Amino acid sequence: MAQLLDGAGKLVWVLLRSVLRFTFMFINNCVAIPSYCLYLMLLQPLRIWDRSWLLAMVSFMGWVAVTEWGDDVRPISEEEAMVIVNHQSTGDVCTLMMCLQDKGTVVRKMMWLMDHVFKYTNFGLVSLIHGDFFIRQGKAHRDKQLVYLKEHLDKYYHSRDRKWIVLFPEGGFLRKRRETSQLFAKKHSLPHLTHVTLPRLGASHVILKTLGAQQENGSVGGDTTNKRKGLQWVIDMTIAYPKARPMDIQTWIFGYRPPTVTHVHYRMYPIKEVPVEAEALTDWLYQRFVEKEDLLAHFYDTGSFPPPEGQKEAVSRQMTLDPVWLCLIQSFAFASGYMWYSVLQYIYCCLF
Repeated sequence: MAQLLDGAGKLVWVLLRSVLRFTFMFINNCVAIPSYCLYLMLLQPLRIWDRSWLLAMVSFMGWVAVTEWGDDVRPISEEEAMVIVNHQSTGDVCTLMMCLQDKGTVVRKMMWLMDHVFKYTNFGLVSLIHGDFFIRQGKAHRDKQLVYLKEHLDKYYHSRDRKWIVLFPEGGFLRKRRETSQLFAKKHSLPHLTHVTLPRLGASHVILKTLGAQQENGSVGGDTTNKRKGLQWVIDMTIAYPKARPMDIQTWIFGYRPPTVTHVHYRMYPIKEVPVEAEALTDWLYQRFVEKEDLLAHFYDTGSFPPPEGQKEAVSRQMTLDPVWLCLIQSFAFASGYMWYSVLQYIYCCLF
């Protein structure tokens, strides 16, 4: 009987905490996103406002512990880079938003490639204003989407002073694409992957050809303009969740799972080492995801990523966010919401 009461008490606490978290996030979105849009319209002529504070609030909502491994990408945060990431769940985007908070100004100078479904979420309006690209999946749309992507990059990437462009080359969640990817690999004598899927070439190829100058050796490098150096790095990020249980957006919102530590591994490649011709780039991307497979297999077996080549031990770094800064951001959002409500109410009363 005591065990039953204890279990019921824990269930009530989990449900209460989930309701409180959902209520807070709902109110936060109702206040922060309209405030952001109004600030943007007011300050657009000055172009001094961006969405980094909104990403900070997303980080606050999750506030999971993140441990970083591999290369330290902070020294290149002001240089242009293409970031490729494995994709397991909706929580991957939230994890990335948190990881990028301490990477200099890149958090407000980045462009995202995301599934078109996100256009219809609460954050979709912000992403549209920010100039992110929503890509539609499927063979029927693939060729047109790549044309649209090139046009989008030409129009927005340089004009808005973007530095990093983030994409998920797998083209979907692991659980949805794994079986199809394994069948494709078997048919074409490619590696059998379990923890990742074979990446798709299209978006990566367009980005490299559009944002970097092709050299005689088939790689990307050199100056694209007199003012900008163009892409200088490819950053390969691998996200790992303990016991291979991804954190999805529902977990972030309701908090019904116990706290966990998300692990992120970085590896940097100078852009001159990255081929741009389709066949060579396909092989290069396949190699990166085979490496991801090995990294994740090692992590799930040992709880840590393997050490870099030539080193005996892997060194991890705890990624932390300043709680005072996060609280100030939240306070500013709610104060802004109240201010804009008062302003709009005053204007309405004057007009009507």
